[in-house]
Amino acid sequence: MANRELTQQAVRELLTAESLAVLSTQHEGRPYASLVGFAASEDLRTLVFATMRTTRKFSYLTAAPYVALLVDNRSKDTGDFHHAMAVTATGWVAEAPLREYESLLQSYLSKLPHLEEFVRSPNCALVKITVETYYVVSRFQNVIELHFEL
Repeated sequence: MANRELTQQAVRELLTAESLAVLSTQHEGRPYASLVGFAASEDLRTLVFATMRTTRKFSYLTAAPYVALLVDNRSKDTGDFHHAMAVTATGWVAEAPLREYESLLQSYLSKLPHLEEFVRSPNCALVKITVETYYVVSRFQNVIELHFEL
């Protein structure tokens, strides 16, 4: 298996195993981070999360739609530095288009069924990230980039 395929498989396994991520947005040149529950598509090109439309997070991502999402498998054990893996996905964000809404919703709820009431709330937005690049960090300093054509 080629290096890209191995890296994609490692990313897929991490994104499947982990349910929480840190979303990085910006507002007027200042960064802002939020914890979100997320799901990933099988081809890794799409990530999805939910947020209320009244949040600072939603306001920021609407105004500046280029975001980063960090997912990692670290533990609180300091000896874990060389075994942990972190993936940062960068890409463009938008509220889920109507034509994709149901499939994205099902993907999200299959991973996070306990958030069904939240995500079905009338004020909740299902948000789609179209991934441009994954930055994969393993063994503390080993960095690999996966790029997708948009």
